[in-house]
Amino acid sequence: MVRRPIGIVINGVTGRMGYRQHLVRSLLAIREDGGVLSSDGSRIWPELVLVGRNETKLAEIAKRHGLTDWTTDLDGALAREDVDIYFDAQLTRQREKAIRKAIAAGKHVYTEKPLAEDTPASLDLAATAEASGLKNGVVQDKLFLPGLLKLKRLVDGGFFGRILSVRGEFGYWVFEGDWQPAQRPSWNYRSEDGGGIVMDMFPHWNYVIEQIFGSIRSVQCTVATHLPQRWDEHGEPYPATADDAAYAIFELADGVIVQINSSWCVRVNRDELVEFQVDGTQGSAVAGLRNCRVQHRAQTPMPVWNPDLPVTESFRAQWCEVPANAEMLNGFRAQWEAFLRHVVDNEPFPWGFASGARGVQLAELALQSAREGRRIEVPA
Repeated sequence: MVRRPIGIVINGVTGRMGYRQHLVRSLLAIREDGGVLSSDGSRIWPELVLVGRNETKLAEIAKRHGLTDWTTDLDGALAREDVDIYFDAQLTRQREKAIRKAIAAGKHVYTEKPLAEDTPASLDLAATAEASGLKNGVVQDKLFLPGLLKLKRLVDGGFFGRILSVRGEFGYWVFEGDWQPAQRPSWNYRSEDGGGIVMDMFPHWNYVIEQIFGSIRSVQCTVATHLPQRWDEHGEPYPATADDAAYAIFELADGVIVQINSSWCVRVNRDELVEFQVDGTQGSAVAGLRNCRVQHRAQTPMPVWNPDLPVTESFRAQWCEVPANAEMLNGFRAQWEAFLRHVVDNEPFPWGFASGARGVQLAELALQSAREGRRIEVPA
């Protein structure tokens, strides 16, 4: 086996997503399996340079996984000739500056979303990356989830006929942090630190809607801060100033109506943490992170509404599971493999900075809709 090393600076590895999804479940998993197969038969081998601000945490993570190349000096890491790719999983507010440094250093860039704090900065980053000729990409992991891959297969195969509507439910209860520790960092709930569920999740909803169902024509949104006080990582109370729930309606260019509720203040009574129900003239589906169930027109029963009698039929039992029919990787890893082949073999990679900019734009328009209490058109 011929290894083809490719140097990757991974910045933000001490954070939850940077460590768990990108380092452990993606890049280290790729190495454990011998690398990514390249078009010439060699194996693309990630050579990792861990970057962060906390020297103690970096050293501990590196030791835990048998890695030796780590630093708190981002500029020094980017200056290295053996580094090809810069990856950013930092806090959003620190991202734009670091990406600009990486582009100036001639590195291909792959980044977590949101791409930047606002639409103008995102569009400028997209234009700068395009002008540089460097490869660029934004994490759009949900497209690679087994449930949504199955859903995309149904759409592409014409299962639904004419799609009428999509209804999404996302969220779970994030503990306030007083009597049980919160599952998310405290900055998520401070608008002054770039927090808020709209900026966190609407870039996801943009690419899910855009790449499975079609372009978004308008958005109407209501946001809320349901829990005005939370407790931080040190047990200290703080005012929660960011939105922790959002209720949105998107109208697509072909008339499909998409409704998505997003909340960190909801207790889960679903099979998965996110579910999308798609209804069409020929059939319906409910897709989650891993599973997808369908009910075809010919199999649709005829329920009769009668509030005076108990329900005797099991509605869930009337749906059928969609098979995987292929091995499906962790979504983050699958996109990492695609980006590595994009850099090395020049394979297509449609999830670039321009797509990331559209996600930031949708989030900002949703917040504008909430402030102004009206429907907002989404420009092309």
